Amino acid sequence: MLIFYGHPFSSYAWKALIALYEKGIAFEYRALETEEPFTHYDELRSHWPVGQFPLIVDDGVPIFESSIIIEYLDQKIPDPQLIPADQRMALDVRFLDRIFDNHFQARFQAVVAEYLPFITEKPDLARVERARDLLEKAYGWLETKLPDDGWATSHGFSLADCAAAPALFYADWVHPIDPRHARVRAYRARLLARPSVARCIEDARPYRGYFPFDVSGRD
Repeated sequence: MLIFYGHPFSSYAWKALIALYEKGIAFEYRALETEEPFTHYDELRSHWPVGQFPLIVDDGVPIFESSIIIEYLDQKIPDPQLIPADQRMALDVRFLDRIFDNHFQARFQAVVAEYLPFITEKPDLARVERARDLLEKAYGWLETKLPDDGWATSHGFSLADCAAAPALFYADWVHPIDPRHARVRAYRARLLARPSVARCIEDARPYRGYFPFDVSGRD
């Protein structure tokens, strides 16, 4: 059986998990805990010494980096297809995947990192403001690109949406999406209602205390 290494609160773990759930692929979840004993970390590092996750092992072969994991799963189980066969449409999907990772995930994580005591003793408020400003610019850009309904591209639910779900879920906690970005807010709501995403949200709920801001009553 395919083995999955990750943590239920990890945004990048969600991205890969959403694809696994969409495809109905059975797997063994080896959760990487944040407190001692650090279960499964030695196994993870035996495959990828850096120790980052998510990582899957299929037939003894390790595959890591969330976008590559989803590409691999799409080749293994092509139904539902998360990356279209049409090259031009596939380029659109991969482009938005990179946008959500680099301009949403990276920005909210930059803010969170400033408030984690094991990373920094005191938040650099200038860095926080810059990351939030970049998130605001990204929301504004996305507002002009999203349709009024449906998913990120005309292909249907895709790799781009697997990336968007955790990115927008946590980004809104860090820098709330202004009501003027109505399409972005509606798209986030559709993503959160998707069963594969809702499952990730529920599984992560016990770990919300790790988040450095008060998110009680959210989502």
